Amino acid sequence: MTRPTKTKAMERLQKKLDAIPELRQLRYDSPKFEKWKRDTRIAISNTFDNKSGHIFEFNNIKFSLRGLLPGVPGSAVQTTYMQGLESAASLLESMIEEVEDYWDDKDQGQIPSSAQANGRPSSNQVFVIHGRDEGAKQTVARFLETLGLEPVILHEQANQGHTIIEKFEDHADVGFAVALLTPDDVGSLKEEKINLNPRARQNVIFEFGYFIGKLDRKRVCALIKGDVEKPSDYDGVLCIPWDDPDGWKMRLIKELKSAGFEVDANRAISS
Repeated sequence: MTRPTKTKAMERLQKKLDAIPELRQLRYDSPKFEKWKRDTRIAISNTFDNKSGHIFEFNNIKFSLRGLLPGVPGSAVQTTYMQGLESAASLLESMIEEVEDYWDDKDQGQIPSSAQANGRPSSNQVFVIHGRDEGAKQTVARFLETLGLEPVILHEQANQGHTIIEKFEDHADVGFAVALLTPDDVGSLKEEKINLNPRARQNVIFEFGYFIGKLDRKRVCALIKGDVEKPSDYDGVLCIPWDDPDGWKMRLIKELKSAGFEVDANRAISS
């Protein structure tokens, strides 16, 4: 991710801070507030490195009393909303001061990501993209652990009140991704309804493409189970067949090593 200039970062955060006085005149359930909250989250994420904790602090601000027992007075709900705006204002002011005091425009450029310039990943986390095949998911996750790597499985992470896409983005800063293309769905061209082909689930294809764009193809590996239809744009690229009981492990290790991970192939033999 390219870090913005000092001036751009301050302008971006100041714009969100300047919108708060108007929000104080609105109700807690205003669509304009919901838009501001989402836009502010995006602004913070695209200004600071996700590992810095800034977005975590913003997400922890309580703007509502959702989840409490029915009958909570409207005044109490509105009070929580106003207190949340005050906390957000203080946090944004602190972020602006941080940029002003500690950023140097000469530092503008690439924020170190999980794919380092030296070819070695800074993170030992591997995102496991999966569908409904629980057995395949667990087998790959446990195998990665035997190699000393940390598998990231989205539904095992805390929700923290986020939407699915927000939760996905929060945990996507990894060094590698493994996509399990398992035959969970079927589909065909509209005019060929009777010829249904086994396909991976839509979330798998979406996340697969996301990580190819984020990490580069050499840091994303597809394990394909059975005669699953591959995405057309990915056709021609070799996938690792899952049906080879042990062969996929050695081939996955080869891909991990090529991506800069220091893994011991001997661990594959005993796993």
